[in-house]
Amino acid sequence: MPQIQQPSNQIKLTNVSIVRLKKGGKRFEIACYKNKVQEFRTGVETNLDDVLQINNVFVNVSKGEVAKSGDLQKAFSKADINEIVKEILKKGEVQVGEKEREHDLGSLRKEIATLVAEKCVDPSTQRPYPVGMIDKAMSEAGFSVKPNKNAKSQVSECIKLLQSDSNLPIQRARMRIKVSLPVVDAEKLREKILEVAEKVEHDETGAADWEITMLIDPGQFRIINDLLQKECKGRGRLETLTFAATASVNPST
Repeated sequence: MPQIQQPSNQIKLTNVSIVRLKKGGKRFEIACYKNKVQEFRTGVETNLDDVLQINNVFVNVSKGEVAKSGDLQKAFSKADINEIVKEILKKGEVQVGEKEREHDLGSLRKEIATLVAEKCVDPSTQRPYPVGMIDKAMSEAGFSVKPNKNAKSQVSECIKLLQSDSNLPIQRARMRIKVSLPVVDAEKLREKILEVAEKVEHDETGAADWEITMLIDPGQFRIINDLLQKECKGRGRLETLTFAATASVNPST
């Protein structure tokens, strides 16, 4: 009985990432192992055999349509498959399936909610909210996750939206800092420093130095730091002690 031949153009791939590059008016694709593309781009992985599922360049990976050598030569101005693959790996766009995209967006959303929960508190108790409550407020405020940006870069926008468009009372956790200045500098900077204080916990002027411990909005930290750098020329000292939520519960820590 003759052996039944499977259609050669049907490629069954699992755990695959397809990287696509349009060049010279044509589309070229390569089939890679998941997570290996990023490792190659950052230099963690250098062996192409460990990155590629199939060492070839395709017009369409899922249909098994291999790119013609003439098209590759015309588009890339070279014939070396490895060099062409490297260019596609570096410059190509990683194709993501719908389920994977939803999963990635869900993970990114949770990461944003976790960062917001770490940076913010309930104003009435000065305690942090559970991540689930933040996530619910994000939905209420209509926060839209941007898949092309990392979680950290979306936190500030998310907090602002929660403050304006959700019913959740929320504020940034206050940072506890200690400022030490020579008395001569304190005379001209005292008022400016006190302006940014939300709460002064300790204020003491000695024979030579002025010391103040206070709670501030973290956004004010750079302002104070720049002020000391500019006016004190290295004579002042600024220390971060704690973040507010835990500090408020036990001020002696």
